[in-house]
Amino acid sequence: MNRLLISRQRMLIPVVSIGILSILYYGCTSSGAGQNGLPRMAPAALPVITVTSGPATTYREFPATLKGKVLVDIRPQVQGYLEKLYVDEGDFVKAGQPLFKISDNIYREQLNQQQSNLLAAEANMLKAKLQFERLKPLLDNNVVSEVQAKTAEADYEAGKAAVEQNKALIANAEINLGYTLIKAPVSGYIGKIPYRVGSLVANAQADALTVLSDVNEVYAYFSMSEQDFLSFTRDYPGGSIEDKIRALPPVELVLPDNSIYTQKGRVQTVEGQLDETMGAINFRAVFSNPQGILRSGNTGRIRLSRAYSKVMTLPQEATFDVQDKVFVFTVGDSNKVVSKPIGVLGKTANYYFVGAGLAAGDRIVYSGTANLRDGMTILPQPISIDSLLKARPL
Repeated sequence: MNRLLISRQRMLIPVVSIGILSILYYGCTSSGAGQNGLPRMAPAALPVITVTSGPATTYREFPATLKGKVLVDIRPQVQGYLEKLYVDEGDFVKAGQPLFKISDNIYREQLNQQQSNLLAAEANMLKAKLQFERLKPLLDNNVVSEVQAKTAEADYEAGKAAVEQNKALIANAEINLGYTLIKAPVSGYIGKIPYRVGSLVANAQADALTVLSDVNEVYAYFSMSEQDFLSFTRDYPGGSIEDKIRALPPVELVLPDNSIYTQKGRVQTVEGQLDETMGAINFRAVFSNPQGILRSGNTGRIRLSRAYSKVMTLPQEATFDVQDKVFVFTVGDSNKVVSKPIGVLGKTANYYFVGAGLAAGDRIVYSGTANLRDGMTILPQPISIDSLLKARPL
């Protein structure tokens, strides 16, 4: 009895399997088969945007280094020990304000010595003058020889020269004495002070006493590569480089925290030749700094803008890169996708500004492009580019 039951169960297994396969086969064939008899995949539903054209402003950014308009090394002109420091690092000083005092004992004594020498020279000159004036009438009456009179005159002239020489030495001693009190040549901020009271300083030392920077206006130095510079010469109006610089719109300074400096600047100059070692050319922009926010040594990025009357704006999510080229998937007839390279004029954090490769009205796959291939069919889900711009402005 058990053997008969087992045999019947074994006979039922193939029958059930054939029934299941029949059902699966019917299901596949009823929904339609693709190539090689495999089931056809349903088109993927993907978001699609329609490209529009309109005015826009593109930006290009270049790393920049900031320096005060006036940057002065404060160095001693005479040797001596630092006696006083009137300022501290970071202080703002005005032109003429005392900064450092060098011990002046030696230079004061030198001045006193030169003043004494002047008195002696003046006395010798007076003595020679009296001798010459005494002999001159005697020479007229042939009482003394001409040689004696000429000698007295020469002594008098030598005395006058000695007086003038000592006056010059006094002036030099006064200058050296004045050098012991170092004053600010311009208004600005005090930099690092590597020396302290008691340090021996001299005019031949390597380090300056400090650096004084006038930051009422700040220079921002930035450079363009040779390729960027050629684009600059093509894209901006003007018959010469000077004309192009004068026609440039105001530039912005992006600070290290990615905030935008409140004051706009202007590009002033460009170097006359490319740096052969770097393959770049240097520019200089100037920014007003009334609140003293910017300091020498700060860094940032110069943002150079360019306005377009008609340009296409495209979210960066809708693009992909292949060998340094930017591509998109366009949606054509029968909702089939085709990849196309595009020409990027500029970009923001979220968008590309397209100048070639697309036309207004083209449909672009917005996201989900990773698995797409040319010729595949999708189910477009329209999305308004205006809604994207409202959610994430340029």
